[in-house]
Amino acid sequence: MTAIAGVDRGGDRVSGARTAGIPRPDGESEAALSILIDFGRDTEFSFERGLRGYVAAVARAVGVGLESCTLDAGTPAAAYIALDWRLSRFAEHDLALVWDEANGWAAAIEDSGGATVLTYLGGEVLPEPRAVVRFLAAVRAGDPDAGTLEAPELREPGRHEELLGTLAPS
Repeated sequence: MTAIAGVDRGGDRVSGARTAGIPRPDGESEAALSILIDFGRDTEFSFERGLRGYVAAVARAVGVGLESCTLDAGTPAAAYIALDWRLSRFAEHDLALVWDEANGWAAAIEDSGGATVLTYLGGEVLPEPRAVVRFLAAVRAGDPDAGTLEAPELREPGRHEELLGTLAPS
């Protein structure tokens, strides 16, 4: 972490840091404003924010709200969108969309062990929400050409900065 002011994010003094000389509200003559440059944290913050916005856009496109979504922005990053639909061939299981940063979107069914992937969309790791809607419609219609059974391995997990240009901030 590179500190430019005299206080880090946790409020602790940083030795040897330059201060702006602005009086602090608590009466000390230290810097009131910490300017921190921490590219790792900033990238991950931006990635999580962008991924949250992207997953929200996909959820809206398929007709559900954020309450139906979970998100893990770690490595590998993943998302889950619970749907209120069932497939006739798996009538006892709810349908879900699952995403991970290596394979992109997949249609899955919920069972006692979690989500079991039925088919992967493939193509792009972060496709337009419209493409996810079309994929989901094909899965629901029982289209045998909807997606691929094999995980497409579109990219290696990590290096979230590579995805920032595709993700729109929320």
